Order: sequence, then C-alpha cells, then structure tokens
Amino acid sequence: MKPALLFLLLVLSACRWTAQPESGRHAKAQGAEPSAPNVIIVFTDDQGYADLEPFGGANLRTPNLNRLADQGVRLTDFYVAQPVCSASRAALLTGAYPNRVGVSGAFMPDTGRGLALEETTLAEMLKARGYTTALMGKWHLGDDPALMPNRQGFDEFFGIAHSNDMWPYHPLQGDVFNFTDLLLFENETPLRALEDQSDLTRLLTDRSIAFIEANKQRPFFLYLAHPQPHVPLFVSGAFQGKTGAGLYADVIGEIDHSVGRLMAALERYQLADNTLLIFTSDNGPWLAYGDHAGSAAPLREGKGTVFEGGVRVPFIARFPGRIRAGSEVNVPLMSIDLLPTIAGITGSPLPERKIDGKDAWSVLTGASDHPPHEAYYFYYGDNELRAVRYGKWKLYYPHSYPSLNGREGGAAGLPARYETLELTQIALYDLQRDPSETRNLAAQHPQVVARIEALAQRQREALGDGLRGQAGRERRPLGRAPD
Repeated sequence: MKPALLFLLLVLSACRWTAQPESGRHAKAQGAEPSAPNVIIVFTDDQGYADLEPFGGANLRTPNLNRLADQGVRLTDFYVAQPVCSASRAALLTGAYPNRVGVSGAFMPDTGRGLALEETTLAEMLKARGYTTALMGKWHLGDDPALMPNRQGFDEFFGIAHSNDMWPYHPLQGDVFNFTDLLLFENETPLRALEDQSDLTRLLTDRSIAFIEANKQRPFFLYLAHPQPHVPLFVSGAFQGKTGAGLYADVIGEIDHSVGRLMAALERYQLADNTLLIFTSDNGPWLAYGDHAGSAAPLREGKGTVFEGGVRVPFIARFPGRIRAGSEVNVPLMSIDLLPTIAGITGSPLPERKIDGKDAWSVLTGASDHPPHEAYYFYYGDNELRAVRYGKWKLYYPHSYPSLNGREGGAAGLPARYETLELTQIALYDLQRDPSETRNLAAQHPQVVARIEALAQRQREALGDGLRGQAGRERRPLGRAPD
C-alpha cells in the first residue's frame, strides 16, 4: 500500500473512533475523551449546608471533600426540589419537580406507593445508552417488589428500601409508629434484618468500589445514596470517637473517608479523568435532633421547611479537564437539572415524558453565569407552592412550617418537639445581602413581587397549588403496587 493512502486510512480511522454523537456540543468544547464518561453521584441524607469545610463547617474535618472541591467546582446556591427524602430523590432521578410525577413527602413502608414505572429514571436513561447502573444505599421510592430499584433501571442494588429510622428501634415506636424490620437487600432479595447499622457506610463503599472495578472497561453510573447522617447515627468501629467532636462529626468523618476511597479507586483504575463525580445531599439538617443533627448556618431553618436551610445543600462536582479545578459558582441550580445535564455529556436522549430540569453544563464549567431557569419553585406539604427563587430574590407565600423557634434541639438521638409557626404575609428576601432571610423587603420592591407572582401563577396552572386550591393540569399519578 502506498504511504500516502496508508496515512489517509489511519486518519479516517482515528476520526471514526473519536466521534461522540449527540454530546459533541459539550465534549468538543471541553476536549472530551472518546469513551463515554462515567457518572457517580454521592447523595447523603440530611447533611446540612455547613457540614463540610468548603461550606463553612468550622467544627468538622472533611479533607477528602476539601480535595474534591479543590479539583472541581463548588456550587454555593444548589437546591433540592423538596426538603424531604422521597420527593427529593424523585426529583434527582427524574429531572422533574416531584409533584409533577406525583411524589410528595417521605413514603412510609408497606403502603404500596412509589415512583411510577412509566417515569424514566436517570438509571434507565443511561442504561439505554449502554451504561451499567448501580444503586448502593437508600432507595425510598417504593418498597413494594414491583417498585424497587431493579424495576427502575438499576442493574445492581445493595442497600435499604427506605429511611434507616423506619425500624423497630425508632424512639417513638409503639406510640406513633409500628415499624417492622429494616431489611438489607441484594437486588430484590432481602439478605437480613439490620439490628445494628454500624458497618453500613463501610459496606456500601466496599460494594461501590467493587462495582467500579468490575466495570472499569465499560461506562457505568453509580448512585451511592448513604443513609447517614440521617438519624439514627452509626459509624464503624474505626471511626467511633475518632474526631473527638461527637458522634455526628464522626459520621461526617466516615462519609468523607468514603469519598476519599472512591477517589482513590478511580485513580487506581485510571478512570478519574473520564468520570463526573458529584457530591451533594437530599435536604438540610433535621434540627429537632440537636447534637445528632448537622448545621445549615447561616441559613434559616432546616429539613421540613422551604427556607434556605431546608433546601439549599452543599454541592461539589469534579470532571478533570472539563470542569475548572478550584472554581466556585454562585448561580442558582437545582437537582432537577442534573438529569438533562448528564444527558448532554453522555449523548443520551431526554425522557419522552415532560421534565422540568434544563442542561446546566455551561454553568458548571463557568462558560455562562446565566441560570438555566428564570425561577425555581419550592413545593411542600399537600402540593403547596410555598416559595420561589428568582435571581437573587426569594419570595415566600403565607404558610405554616415546623420550627424549634429558637430552642435547642434534642440530645442523644431523641428529638425535641417542633412548634408550628405561621408565615402570615408575603415575604421577599435578597439572598445576596441577607442569606439568613431576616429582612422582609416585599413592601420596598412591589415590582419584583409582581413579576414573581406572574411566574408563580403560570406554575400553579401547570402543577397546582394546595395553598390556593388549584389542582394543576400537568401532574402525573404516582406509582402504586399491583393489587
């Protein structure tokens, strides 16, 4: 063969193998690798905004998460869609507001309710693209066999079906609750009832690393959903008392160690440069538990409220060579945006059913400082539209919410009793100047209130509003187990 012809064939072959259909708009701009990127999401439970050193955690030590932030991007204004377990997870996995897909609150065991099988999860989207998928940890989107993770796009599941406090040792067992055993599952098979959760963080990390090793030659999606630091708190023996700052700090220390082990595994198998690694939480801290809860300081309130402490959570993402190391983004984003963003970088088609999230890749990479949405909407309770984030502003509608009202939380794993407080008038806060939401500026900025109200009314027409008795025309039913 002539040298010139041989050279031409080699060039054409190289072009063929480096093509990346559909994701080229992201990959080309960032110098993408020819292989599909791996995706890992570490999703903790009830971890507050200030429970990491990069987000102000003065009494906690998180060296591995510090390193992750130094190597990636830290989002200061990242939100979950609702401040509670099941609804938050539904938004993450579907890219839709949870009330769009019929999910609200936290599912109790054995109710036959869960995420509808007709919805497309992040795992199903990536599985259709050729990815191997795994959930290690907490599911909480339906504990009936027909609604469990293996029916929702996950090739592997190792973990628990619902929250770790839904077990016979709940402090209110027999008075308020009557929970049965908390089961540890291997796919759809219950392995054993958990009597002690001390080794769960370590076991989930072990299984995650084994999954990475087994799939190092193919694209994979790993969803590591730690049940901690949701109460009851547990750490393995190596971390008991290690920090000297109490059990909660020990739990955060073990979670940080888990992230360090994942990072080391990616380096060991030479996967770090082709893996998007995300760390975030499902909602803010459960303040009623006092010394067994985290902190959202300086943000207002915590879990169970749509104030900043309930829905703004820590977020770190690393993707070497594509996300600028050591960067910080102050643009508001929400968990609903992760699915379409991941769709973009993996070349995956979006779900056929309507979703709410938008591709935020340009924001994550610093190419744009414009949020993908004009506003974000915060629902809670009986489909109540309680708040709207609009640029630097956040507006609240009158509603009731749980609060300690300045009192201390509980101690040693027992909760303090919340009071029910009433927000009696519209409140508008400038989050740039007042992140603690202390100065109501609604009277001074009526034009901002009017603009947000116009956007909110459009949202009510689509998804409803229990505060105003509107049903919404676009809500879809939640999943139910067969009779």
